[in-house]
Amino acid sequence: MEKILNIDDNIDLQLLFGPRDEFLKIVRDNLEVRIVARERKLNIAGEQANVDHAVEVFAKLITRLNANRRFKAQDIHEIIFQVRGNIDDISGDAIKVYSPKAIVEPFTRGQINYVRTMRKNDLTFCTGPAGTGKTYLAVAIAVSMLKAQKIRKIVLVRPAVEAGEKLGFLPGDIEAKVNPYLRPLFDALEDVMEFGQMKRFMSMDIIEVIPLAFMRGRTLNEAVIICDEAQNTTPSQMLMFLTRLGRNSKMIVTGDLTQMDLSNGYISGLQDAFYKLNNMKGVGFVNLEKADIVRHKLVQNIVHAYEMSKAAGPDFTRSGFDKPDQIEDNTQ
Repeated sequence: MEKILNIDDNIDLQLLFGPRDEFLKIVRDNLEVRIVARERKLNIAGEQANVDHAVEVFAKLITRLNANRRFKAQDIHEIIFQVRGNIDDISGDAIKVYSPKAIVEPFTRGQINYVRTMRKNDLTFCTGPAGTGKTYLAVAIAVSMLKAQKIRKIVLVRPAVEAGEKLGFLPGDIEAKVNPYLRPLFDALEDVMEFGQMKRFMSMDIIEVIPLAFMRGRTLNEAVIICDEAQNTTPSQMLMFLTRLGRNSKMIVTGDLTQMDLSNGYISGLQDAFYKLNNMKGVGFVNLEKADIVRHKLVQNIVHAYEMSKAAGPDFTRSGFDKPDQIEDNTQ
């Protein structure tokens, strides 16, 4: 099948196609279509479903340009994901943030449900594998509420638990010691807010990024409080965190139950909270799945491969090992 897309004169082709036609190549490779650009016409050929998807992707990109919104390569991947999921109008679920791209959009049905659940409830729990946008969308919701002056403060929290490695003594003051654990939260903030503005808000104590242990004894009013990597909390830590919720505040708890770094014998506070609070009014629960992964397309395949391997049990013969005790640890 073949379709021709005419592009209006007011659209900057360099912005639409990307540097060295990068955006054209992303659409071509991901949707398996042939694209030929001549003057202000795009000739798109391939299987009907793929061609229709490509046309819809370019229509969405043109709509963004008409609204004076720029985009990056990652945005192209996300729009392709959205189109493949047959998700149409998400304007009501868009999240207004401070960054130059102005809004953040959910790109899967699971993410849309997550955004709606966060907006509806004062306490939301979200689980799911890496790359599903658990932390990113939570931070975007918090920033949007700050921008709309619905809250006065954002508090981003993480338990300082090492991910399977003993890092030993870290030099520096307390900020330098905990910064490696909190870096993912800074990354999410930097994507929805200009760096200078983020630093200014942090210096004014409008935004806090702190370890979970620093939450004890506090009550947070008119704030959004996010606990990331909550699978690494204990039940007592989770109770301590949840009881920090003050007036006119919203709390969001995220984690991946397949990536727990707690010592053997410890129960995850996230699992425990799901069990104890499951039927409580005003508390929302969301479980994102592999289909909601919007990182590099390989991430979805990697998660699936590990799940299949876990279900099948260990098989070391393919790697040249006869049994597990023949594997050496070379990380030291």
